[in-house]
Amino acid sequence: MKLNLPNQLTVLRLLMVPVFVIVMMVSDALWADIVGLVLFIAASLTDMLDGKIARKRNLITDFGKFLDPLADKFMVIGALLVILYKSLNRAEPNRLFCIVFFWAVLIVIFRELAVTSMRLVVSGSSGIVIAANMLGKIKTCTQIACVILCILEPLLAYNLEGLDFFADYLPLSTVSTVAMAFFTLWSGISYIRSYWKYLDPGK
Repeated sequence: MKLNLPNQLTVLRLLMVPVFVIVMMVSDALWADIVGLVLFIAASLTDMLDGKIARKRNLITDFGKFLDPLADKFMVIGALLVILYKSLNRAEPNRLFCIVFFWAVLIVIFRELAVTSMRLVVSGSSGIVIAANMLGKIKTCTQIACVILCILEPLLAYNLEGLDFFADYLPLSTVSTVAMAFFTLWSGISYIRSYWKYLDPGK
């Protein structure tokens, strides 16, 4: 099967996920966080580009509608799990941030599992391919912003002088985590309410 350019970018994003995870997990050194951050931003840019190119050139396909949100899920969940692991294993972990982030990660994982399962069932029973709506796109943006801040803020706070407040409380990471959890939960409820009518418990 020959992939068009948007789908090629989506597949590239998928392939970048394990590279990001390996780089972030292989070392606690500064370089690993910097390289990981660059990789994640690059992967996020492919998410923006594939959609724009697909719409501009009329290259929207069911394959892209299915794979694009799936690639986003792998990218975001992989990054969140890495951040959670590294946060818990710091010499002096920020307790408040770790608690908030742990519950946020659970919300993200449960939401994505529920929506993905619904996509598969609805597609199989009625032939409808559930594409990302505006609320889903906002959710993805808040997740990407959260990951970037949760890598960038500790990277700067723990390595630059004069940022003790940020190192002690991680305010940007914590606030972005709460925002991510809120929009993730909201979009999940919205998807379930919109497509619940296609789930026939008698079948």
